Amino acid sequence: MQPFVYTALPARVIFGSGTISRISGELEALGCKQALVLCTPFQKALAGAISVSLGTNSVGVFPHAEMHTPTEITERAIELLKIRRADAVVSVGGGSTTGLGKAISLRTDVPQIVIPTTYAGSEATPILGETVSGRKTIQRHLKILPQVIIYDVDLTLTLPVPLSVTSGINAFAHAVEALYAINANPIISMLAERGMASLARALPRISGTPSDRDARAEALFGAWACGVCLGSTDMAIHHKLCHALGGAFNLPHAEMHTVLLPHSLAYNERAAPAALRLVAKALDVQDAPRGLSNFIGDLNAPKSLREIGMPYEGLDRASELAVSAPYPNPAPVTKTGVRSLLERAFHGHEPFTER
Repeated sequence: MQPFVYTALPARVIFGSGTISRISGELEALGCKQALVLCTPFQKALAGAISVSLGTNSVGVFPHAEMHTPTEITERAIELLKIRRADAVVSVGGGSTTGLGKAISLRTDVPQIVIPTTYAGSEATPILGETVSGRKTIQRHLKILPQVIIYDVDLTLTLPVPLSVTSGINAFAHAVEALYAINANPIISMLAERGMASLARALPRISGTPSDRDARAEALFGAWACGVCLGSTDMAIHHKLCHALGGAFNLPHAEMHTVLLPHSLAYNERAAPAALRLVAKALDVQDAPRGLSNFIGDLNAPKSLREIGMPYEGLDRASELAVSAPYPNPAPVTKTGVRSLLERAFHGHEPFTER
């Protein structure tokens, strides 16, 4: 076995059904008395109900979280946090809301409680991606890691199937890149296998029966496991592509991961064969890139950048952004290679591996 370094992340995880009833107790355990509840406009009703349930432990709701965490939104939220003298944030929703909570905590040191309603997995990471003037920047620091994650399976039962699938593939991508990360280790690789397998089993069941509670629970667990993988290792070409395209073109985050991941796998297929064998095993297929592409197609998820709003004339710029300060990757990151990958992803072609 190769030498490795593994640092466990200090986060408290509460998993089950009806667990949102424990928010007040968790705030008290953190030494906090008044929380600002965060959400996107879409989750305003749920966040409002949680705020009401907290009574005097809530100072109200900030319902303006956005994809890719624009810094101007963060500044507005911090202003409200200070005016109402909140000493914690409670983030309710998916990756957009979690990102806002992280950005606030990084700047103010207030503790975070995160209540995920999708399978993004970002709640389990000390990583913040935020957008400044159309460019997405990435920071990693323990101050970004939420103190408490409350997983309530009940809150995912009404998550629409399309978003269930794409947020699940988003989480799957976290585990994939952990397998071939520059600082991969056997502990995280085991967790990555478990997380990928859980999502591979759960997503087709959710697609067929959205109210399947057991499948929802397995998907939520898989998302957490994959998020821990992302938070414990470095990212590679797939996440660099998503950060470049998301920041510059404001593409929907989960859908972008879904479209690009088979092509990212193909890009690294020759350089990371052992990792891709584990991906194929989780999916119960022989060929990881093509097998994942078929899996996504069977779930009726998007397969082209064109259908999620990417302009064709932006591919050259996207290639330049992706190769500037590239993340460590098994295969060399070249502008020609990235441009070819994006061309195929734009049209929804099958992933292609150079032989």
